[in-house]
Amino acid sequence: MHIPEYKNYLTLEKHYSVHTSESYLRDLNQFKEFLEDYDSALGTATYNMVRQWMAQLMEEGMSPRSVTRKMSSLKSYFKFLRNQGFVEHNIMTLHKSLKVSKKIQVPFSQKEVSELLDTDYDLSSFIEVRDRALIELLYVSGMRRAELLSLTLASVDLEASRMNIIGKRNKQRIVPLMNSTVKVMKNYLKVREVVDQYNDQSFFLTEKGKPIYASLIYRIVNHYFRKVSLKTKVSPHVLRHTFATHLLDKGADLNAIKELLGHASLASTQVYTHTSMQALKNVHAAAHPRNKKS
Repeated sequence: MHIPEYKNYLTLEKHYSVHTSESYLRDLNQFKEFLEDYDSALGTATYNMVRQWMAQLMEEGMSPRSVTRKMSSLKSYFKFLRNQGFVEHNIMTLHKSLKVSKKIQVPFSQKEVSELLDTDYDLSSFIEVRDRALIELLYVSGMRRAELLSLTLASVDLEASRMNIIGKRNKQRIVPLMNSTVKVMKNYLKVREVVDQYNDQSFFLTEKGKPIYASLIYRIVNHYFRKVSLKTKVSPHVLRHTFATHLLDKGADLNAIKELLGHASLASTQVYTHTSMQALKNVHAAAHPRNKKS
């Protein structure tokens, strides 16, 4: 019911990424399929049916975090219907979120990152050069996977050593690039010319000249970091977490990191501080006047 309008709302008004919008719509369609088993539809759904679907998902072994995400999709949809006057009542106002334990992302160590990025690679291989450039850019910028997907040639200014990142809700931010990173990007642009058959403006391409896609970014990060790390969780988001943690470890200002990450509030950035606690303890011990050496 009114799904095309809702899809436009997600992309045009909320400015959600394609990946996020598709995730919301996928959850909505799954609930729609569940309702069909009960000879019901989205327009006649009740909160009791939502509860039944939630119970079914839990019985199937879905984690509370994943169930909560699906409930968030329903909350967004039914709120949209009510605000647009398509329904009289928002059935999700009765919903209370499940308690979800907070995941602690363990960042890569500086040794692990250095071991990967300091290793020689074949400058004549498109895949090796592209993969190194992709990982380098994720690590030195802390950008999200969706932001990397939307990166264009025009948004990367190697002469000025900076790039323009389009973040959530189309919010733009400028991130500086180090000389070493500029060199890696120039190596990539040389091999990129060879595969760019379609005059595509996407910065990162596949070896067939098409724009890179989300699952490939995940596979690239996973593939290379499995060689240097034994961590259970290996993903582009862990690399973003690593960026923030390493800056904090080196004494970077939290507000500056907030701007680099593209966070709307400082509270979002503060989740990274727990991994830098040892570094903070060292600074505190070295600087505090009460810490006298015996």
